[in-house]
Amino acid sequence: MIKLSFAPLARFARRLSLSAALSAGLVMTAMTPAEAAKTTLNLGMSVEPAGLDPTIAAPVAIGQVTWQNVFEGLVTIDQAGKIQPQLAKSWEISPDGLTYTFKLQTGVNFHDGEAFDAASAKFSLDRARGADSVNPQKRFFASIASIDTPDAETLVLHLSAPTGSLIYWLGWPASVMVAPKTAADDKTTPVGTGPFKFASWAKGDKVELTRNADYWNKDAAAKLDKVTFRFIADPQAQAAALKSGDLDAFPEFAAPELMSSFDGDARLVTKIGNTELKVVAGMNNAKKPFDDKRVRQALMMAIDRKTVIDGAWSGLGTPIGSHYTPNDPGYQDMTNVLPYDIEKAKALLAEAGYPNGFTFTIKSPQMAYAPRSAQVMQAMFAEIGVTMNIEPTEFPAKWVQDIMKDRNFDMTIVAHAEPLDIDIYGRDPYYFNYKNPAFNALMKKVQETTDPDAQNTIYGEAQKILAEDVPALYLFVMPKLGVWDKHLKGLWENEPIPSNVLSGVSWDE
Repeated sequence: MIKLSFAPLARFARRLSLSAALSAGLVMTAMTPAEAAKTTLNLGMSVEPAGLDPTIAAPVAIGQVTWQNVFEGLVTIDQAGKIQPQLAKSWEISPDGLTYTFKLQTGVNFHDGEAFDAASAKFSLDRARGADSVNPQKRFFASIASIDTPDAETLVLHLSAPTGSLIYWLGWPASVMVAPKTAADDKTTPVGTGPFKFASWAKGDKVELTRNADYWNKDAAAKLDKVTFRFIADPQAQAAALKSGDLDAFPEFAAPELMSSFDGDARLVTKIGNTELKVVAGMNNAKKPFDDKRVRQALMMAIDRKTVIDGAWSGLGTPIGSHYTPNDPGYQDMTNVLPYDIEKAKALLAEAGYPNGFTFTIKSPQMAYAPRSAQVMQAMFAEIGVTMNIEPTEFPAKWVQDIMKDRNFDMTIVAHAEPLDIDIYGRDPYYFNYKNPAFNALMKKVQETTDPDAQNTIYGEAQKILAEDVPALYLFVMPKLGVWDKHLKGLWENEPIPSNVLSGVSWDE
């Protein structure tokens, strides 16, 4: 793009008559503020959310549209993964860890004009923890025994047991504050306190947000007037939309094999950051032969993680040996606990009573990493005499029904996106059907302290248990592959929590 210097053009124009200027093909409007910075953004996503309320459903695409854009929490998680105040400007925790007292921001309104105060904060938490709650993270609020609101600016949580992760959990999408009068409709017309307001949703195509001119936090007010989230599942179509300029950004580009196609593009830049996306092949630990640890260990030792990453994600990924990422506090590299070893894998199978292997089915969702990983694993398992059939499974509806609800599966493969979610192996019920009292005791112990060093030690012990027990086959952490216009500033390059936080995003002048 050629940059024009307006001052010489203006002097030149003054020496021409209007007719001469027109005959020379000069467009007078080019000297107006038409070259001012853009205030709109077209942003691509691979998966369209089924709804827009992160407090009633789990898929991360919901939060990627609305968290920190439409909805806010008492606290938030910044791009470094740190907890920051938000609708609560401060808080105190009693010495026994059972009372949390929050001081709330004043002068905050929801997008419909309803005031945010201690009463609406109490409503939001009571809705999340109540008997009828469908909150996907209802367990976050399980230790809240009662809530007091001494005044409009003060919220007091009384806990039944110390909960060392509570403040962190309150920063998640599932913990955002909702307006009492409109919460029931947030799935389709979300109303929050954030820097953007919901404008429209054309199902199958796009969601539009507009700037909240009355946003309470002037230091974090949106710089963009309008954001359009466009949903494009096909990677080739994603790349084409970026290259044509139909899209300005694709913060989570879905095709690593196409990343090099943007090399040398004059308009676009590529970014490779880190995420919490742990790709694991979860087994039904209550079903034969996966109820035998030796079988699970054999399957793990039959897998060369590097080859999986090469085949599934063009070599872009970090091998893991437990359900934990290098970004997480207290991370330990567990990839050598059960390293790739075909002969040892065969020996373990024989010891478990399967000298000739066995046959099973993996239910693979359609996201690109899953069938690609499954195909590589299929070939590796054949080396130890195990036959794995691959059954494509529509995500989220059929996958959620078969795996999460009915437990009707042998193995599946999915990227777990939640940060610090190692505790899923202690949840009952959860799709792994994994039960280990020693692991559960560690998950209880980690909540009984708020000391980071003590928590890290406990998390280290938990990682070791999972690495040895292998209730799931631990494969790799997916990178965050971003592609966007080089004049666009403020998008997160790393992803400590699945999100598209847009309040700090702007275009170069």
